Order: sequence, then C-alpha cells, then structure tokens
Amino acid sequence: MTSNIKIPKLKGLNKMSALKKLVGKTVTKKVKFMGEDVTISKLTVAQVLAVQAKAKELETSGDSNGLEVLKSVISASVEDGADLEDSDYQDFPMDELSKLSQEIMKFSGFGDQAGK
Repeated sequence: MTSNIKIPKLKGLNKMSALKKLVGKTVTKKVKFMGEDVTISKLTVAQVLAVQAKAKELETSGDSNGLEVLKSVISASVEDGADLEDSDYQDFPMDELSKLSQEIMKFSGFGDQAGK
C-alpha cells in the first residue's frame, strides 16, 4: 500500500536566509571632516545603546563633559576612529567634532533627516 502524502513547502525560508546574511553588514558613506573626506558607518543597535549608556552615565555623575560621548560615537563609526587616542581629540576643533558626531547620528537614524 502506498500513500500519497503531500508535504507542504515552507515559504519564506529563503527570505529569512537573505535577511540573516545581512547581519553584521555595514552601511557607509563619505562625509567632510575639516575639509577632508572620511568614511562613516551607520551605528548598530548595540553601538547606539552603548552611546546612550555613556551619555546617561555622564548625566547621572554630574559630569557634563560631552567630549566623552563624542569620542564614543566617532570611534564606533568613523573608519579608523578606534585608532585615535584620547589626546588626539584635544587637537581637533570642538565644533568639527560636534558636526561629525551629529552627521553620524543623523545617518544612523536620529534627527530630522535620519538615514540621509
């Protein structure tokens, strides 16, 4: 006796695989920093949470030193930014660091023109 059991095909598995293979992929763009092109990447959820934790830590400690937050954003996003030493940040104009950090946050999904 033979049976003709039809096993349904599972749809959507290929789409899940396609999405899964994007995990860890970085999206980058070039922006100007002090007149030069630098490459920034969108921050991951984990990186955003780390920046938020750093900002909250500074807020609760009463330390209003925003430079620490800027350094964490820049080192996480800018190509080779992690290679910068704390003392290197002292040699950049503060407004340039702030503009770069704002550009990174906007590109990463924060602000009025998020993701652009």
